[in-house]
Amino acid sequence: MNERVSPVFPPSPWPAQAKQAARQTTVKSWLEGMMYLFPSLLLFGIFLFYPLGRTLYLSVFHTDYQGKPTEFAGLAHFAALFQDETFWHSVKTTFLFAALTVPATIVISFGLALLVHEKRKGIGIFRTFFASTMGMSVAAASVIWLFMYNPAIGIINRLLSTVGLTPVSWLLDPDTALYAVAVATIWMNIGFTFLLLLAGLQNIDPSLYESARIAGFSYWRQLWAVTVPLLSPTLFFVTTVSLIQALQTFGQIDFLTKGGPVDATNVFVYAIYREAFVNYQFGFASAQAIVLFLIIAVITFLQFRFAERKVHYQ
Repeated sequence: MNERVSPVFPPSPWPAQAKQAARQTTVKSWLEGMMYLFPSLLLFGIFLFYPLGRTLYLSVFHTDYQGKPTEFAGLAHFAALFQDETFWHSVKTTFLFAALTVPATIVISFGLALLVHEKRKGIGIFRTFFASTMGMSVAAASVIWLFMYNPAIGIINRLLSTVGLTPVSWLLDPDTALYAVAVATIWMNIGFTFLLLLAGLQNIDPSLYESARIAGFSYWRQLWAVTVPLLSPTLFFVTTVSLIQALQTFGQIDFLTKGGPVDATNVFVYAIYREAFVNYQFGFASAQAIVLFLIIAVITFLQFRFAERKVHYQ
């Protein structure tokens, strides 16, 4: 019986060509994507990655008055930092400042957003007023509050005098300076937070409120059962951004108090500035900056790890 032998063909070149073509397509797509990303990567490299790397480099060196490294210090700056009472005082002041400004800013902005969200005649005028602080720089706003807090000619003390109260040295008294700066900061930040929360409210489906009213929900029950859960992504965002911004506060401190009186408003970033550009201790200031970066990174991670669980995404 004859057995049928299958012919033997040489391996086809097409699989290899297909793999090469797929590889070329992948490389082409990667290069095309990098071309689109290059402007952003360039800006991030110049204004973020390089400064961060340079700061980390300077933190392990002693420097001269021009900021040039002179001697390797290792972790000496970090060791000295955690033994420095001024550092711990600035940390305490910064977190107190954040506790004073962040919750108040969000609560006031939320209340104003709810008020403006109501469909009333002429409400657009109030919307413009509430958001107007967003168009003012920190320097201009700080000058306005500097005049308002002036012990002699400030309008706040004049109002106190008209009702028979004793004028207060708002920015010159260690007991009131931080609170005075916090009030000014809340006013400065309301515009941005208000706009974000108002945008979040306008994205909520009105039919949900209609269903809640049919079910017999009161206004306050609608607020907690419908508005807050559906607004939670925006609330989470503004809370995270506001907290980071509070920990990095500098401008109003520089204009209003210069970190005084008696270091009462010497927050973290201003302490870094004073250490670098007043005392010319660039290595020590860089170590402080690295610690601040780590603190913000840890707080942000914890917020995303735990607070985001309560965020309701539609």
